[in-house]
Amino acid sequence: MIKKGLAQELAVQREVLCFDKGWSFHLGDIPFPVVRGHSASYRNAKAGHAGGAAAPGYDDSSWRVLDLPHDWAIEGRVDPEANLSQGYYKRGIGWYRRKFKLQPEDKGKHIELQFDGIATHATVWVNGTLLHRNWCGYTSMYIDVTPYVTYGDRVNTVVVRVDADAQEGWWYEGAGIYRHAWLVKRSPLHVQTDGVFAHPVCRPDGRWELPVEVTLYNSGKQSADAEVEVALLSPEGKVVKEGTAHAALTPLREGVAKLSLPVENPALWSPETPILYKVRTSVKQNGCTTDEVVTRCGFRTIRFDKDTGFWLNGKNIKIKGVCNHQDHAGVGVAVPDALWEFRLRKLKEMGVNAYRSAHNPAAKEFMAACDSMGIMVLDENRLFNTSPEYVRQLEWLVRRDRNCPSVILWSVFNEEPMQGTENGYEMVRRMSDVVKRLDTTRPVTAAMNGGFFSEYNVSQAVDVGGFNYQIKSYDRFHALNPDLPLTSSEDGSAFMVRGEYVTDRSRNLMDSYDTQCANWGATHRDAWKAVAERPWMAGCFYWTGFDYHGEPTPFQWPSVSSFFGIMDLCGFPKMAYYLHQAQWIEDKPVLELVPHWNWPADSVGKPIKVMALSNADKVKLYLNGKLVSEQNVDPYEMNTWMVPYKPGKLEAVGYKDGKIVSRKKVETTGEAYCIRLTPDRNSLMGNGCDAMPVTVEVLDRKGRHVPTACHPIEFTISGPAKIIGLGNGNPNCHEPEKGNKRSLFNGLAQVIIQSTEEADGEICLKATSPGLQTATLVLPSVRKSIASFVPSVAEPLMLDKWLISPLYSDKPDVMQRVAENDMNSWQPSSGEINISMNKADYVILRTSFEPKSAHQKHGGKVVLRQVTGKAEVWLDGTCIGTKESEKTADFTVTFSEAGTNCELRILLCREKEKNVGMAGCMLKD
Repeated sequence: MIKKGLAQELAVQREVLCFDKGWSFHLGDIPFPVVRGHSASYRNAKAGHAGGAAAPGYDDSSWRVLDLPHDWAIEGRVDPEANLSQGYYKRGIGWYRRKFKLQPEDKGKHIELQFDGIATHATVWVNGTLLHRNWCGYTSMYIDVTPYVTYGDRVNTVVVRVDADAQEGWWYEGAGIYRHAWLVKRSPLHVQTDGVFAHPVCRPDGRWELPVEVTLYNSGKQSADAEVEVALLSPEGKVVKEGTAHAALTPLREGVAKLSLPVENPALWSPETPILYKVRTSVKQNGCTTDEVVTRCGFRTIRFDKDTGFWLNGKNIKIKGVCNHQDHAGVGVAVPDALWEFRLRKLKEMGVNAYRSAHNPAAKEFMAACDSMGIMVLDENRLFNTSPEYVRQLEWLVRRDRNCPSVILWSVFNEEPMQGTENGYEMVRRMSDVVKRLDTTRPVTAAMNGGFFSEYNVSQAVDVGGFNYQIKSYDRFHALNPDLPLTSSEDGSAFMVRGEYVTDRSRNLMDSYDTQCANWGATHRDAWKAVAERPWMAGCFYWTGFDYHGEPTPFQWPSVSSFFGIMDLCGFPKMAYYLHQAQWIEDKPVLELVPHWNWPADSVGKPIKVMALSNADKVKLYLNGKLVSEQNVDPYEMNTWMVPYKPGKLEAVGYKDGKIVSRKKVETTGEAYCIRLTPDRNSLMGNGCDAMPVTVEVLDRKGRHVPTACHPIEFTISGPAKIIGLGNGNPNCHEPEKGNKRSLFNGLAQVIIQSTEEADGEICLKATSPGLQTATLVLPSVRKSIASFVPSVAEPLMLDKWLISPLYSDKPDVMQRVAENDMNSWQPSSGEINISMNKADYVILRTSFEPKSAHQKHGGKVVLRQVTGKAEVWLDGTCIGTKESEKTADFTVTFSEAGTNCELRILLCREKEKNVGMAGCMLKD
């Protein structure tokens, strides 16, 4: 039993500190020094002695300083020699370095460094020791750094080498530390990261209960008896139920506490009512709280039925989903948290109720947004492999997301060539077992695009069969496998370019009438009809909700992004957006009309294809007030007319039960006259993180949007905000996505702004273009509390790895030669040095270091802190200073210049004192 006094001392609430700020970054690889000789080889093999850019003392003063998230690929320019799948962006290798301090009172806590996502392979050093390698760009890293960090005035150094040449997908994956980083401080007795499993279940008799499983860890030096208190909090924050469990943990071991809370008549989570509860887990030891964590959860039931498809909370509904990659115009994969909410809101407005994270785990902030906004998620694993490393990645995904009420399916792979083989079946059988050891409340699927009718195939090892395309196989497979629930896990692959209404493959352009699709896919209309008319099909996930960088099928250069999106890279709707609105939204009228009505003079009299997208019963079409015709609405095909062009006004009117329920018009506009800037919201939070897209367009003199405008726009911004990205949705555009200039494409462009941490103030964004009236957007920056973060320190070069000579009675030769293979005569020491001299009088300290470039050119100072004893300071064989007093004091000496590799020796001498030593040594300018 740990003593109560010690328990009270260590009873510290967890701190989750932002670790995003103040990283030094270098683009390009930095080779490690060539290791030669026995001494260098010996040191190279030891903990804490990483060389080159991984060394704590490496000179990074010339590196760029930036904040995370960061994607260096999107900062470059597209290059026809680069990989088309990655959007023709170069990736390469980059280095990040970060320095910070921990307070003396942090000593004894459990310290964990977390990276939410690094593209692609990462190597992490802390204080010169290699601690972690990560082999997936989409999984998080939780690194226990407790044994390696230092406290007080001593500086800690984190170094990350990122290999973005490593490629996991055939789409744009970005490059760098593109998700958030965190430093988490906890008591030795604490809840592990992702250690609470609290997902409500409804028993067969209709009663609800909340099983809670809490995984604890004891990093302390003594055994601990943990009392775990769990409270279920209502959406209003009131305690609904409470319970207690116990666990005993020996040092450096984990333990699990389990309990179950009965819950009566909870409010249910759904896309329409995304009601969330909270689970507060408190860990106590001898009455003292050592850790507390709050987890969100939602009460809902799901069921996939072999005959009737998908059921949510006892209601039979169709899954109306989209697949998406994670990049956005202007920011690549370094997506600000607020942009997730923007993208999900656009999807919900379209009628989407489900999202497939293709083909990898999403950011945890995105998952939280799906929970709070009511979007169901098909949660997908990235790499198909059952070796220990990849099983670990799958386990991490399930542990992190299994409390999310939004998650309705686990997908273990996407389109794997072994899907129709016995090998593939065995792999999925094992991966499914991994999932079910951690979560039995959701079914497992695999997104198959073939092998359905092989003797062995992965559909035999899943709970729900997933079809990628394969519409022609739906009925045959269902007939042969009548007991397996089915869904379309990927559908469509139709092509469109926003605002284009003529297909011109010579210019890499596709029309927006839903006439073009990949040879393996289907149009939006055909794909939805195939699912909607089959009650046993749970639903579908269209490829894709948004365009994305890379994979410019069916083209190559100069196309640099996809054509599949229902929206473009910026989130501007294409025709398919309104098509799905009309098909999927039932509770309000929908009516949209395409195309625009701005056609060249020589188009007069020529037929223009017109489409109305509506959920009405009937649509009437008028041109300049005259009825063209009326049609009953086909809910799958919608309505089409060929209308001879005449400038003016084209208007559609929708009827339901004989009454007008909707109107939509398009007009021929005048020439572009002025620019308009429309923010997504009315203010920015002044916390340095909040971001929003601003829509850029031009209007004619009557204030009408000009849909064919392609003017160049230049932006300036002042006040507490900055521009972080630009886009226009043109898949063939090569303009940079960083900077302050972007051309409109078919009437639209987007500029993304982000707040700074300055005080309240006005943000002023201006947009100019030759011949057009300037637009000025003024937004308030509303001061918000800034999340707690770990300050970055720019400290002098610390010399903290020393070799200590034998003790001498007579004054020794300070520069005596030590045999290179002598690893034992001189003893290693780091940090504070305190030497008991016994009857001896002299001792030598020596260390080697590489000075910063400024020290090499201009010299500097050697600062010895709290030196006890007399001292001589020798740099590269020359005595540069002498301390005459034996009393403990700081001591500073200067030097005029230095080589690239230096040796510092300090001769310490005692006369009356029993000990000699020093608290630390550093180089300053």
